[in-house]
Amino acid sequence: MPESESWRGKIGRMSQEEMDAFLAGPRLMRMACLKDDGKPYIVPMWYEWDGEGFWVIPREKSFWAKCLVKQKYCAATIDEEQPPLRKVLVEGEAELIEEPNVGGKWVAIATRMSVRYFGEHGPDYLQPTLVDPRWLFRIKPSQITTWQGVAWAKRYR
Repeated sequence: MPESESWRGKIGRMSQEEMDAFLAGPRLMRMACLKDDGKPYIVPMWYEWDGEGFWVIPREKSFWAKCLVKQKYCAATIDEEQPPLRKVLVEGEAELIEEPNVGGKWVAIATRMSVRYFGEHGPDYLQPTLVDPRWLFRIKPSQITTWQGVAWAKRYR
């Protein structure tokens, strides 16, 4: 790439290492699930990527948790709004790990998430809410598509 176009960043699919590093950042996942009427429902959320799947922790009364229980198929995007415009697109299935509870496996994951999203004050945010029941789901991707850089993929030309 000519020096004059360096602003475009690295263009193309992300490597596994690039994707893992990108997903380790404090970005929001926007997940789509299906309502009973078949229409999509999209919600932004925290997540944790474990190298193979995504952990998500809805509150007990989260509408989207009930959607995932009824219809496990979902899709998501994790992206950024400024160059290099990286994005990860996910299709997959949600596996219910825990129904709403206090003190379950979700606590350790939520603790890591709180630090990732709020830094040293993450536990200050999380601690007072640990009495509120939460679900635990793991999103198992069936397909992951990545892209980075300011350019169109060749398939669009």
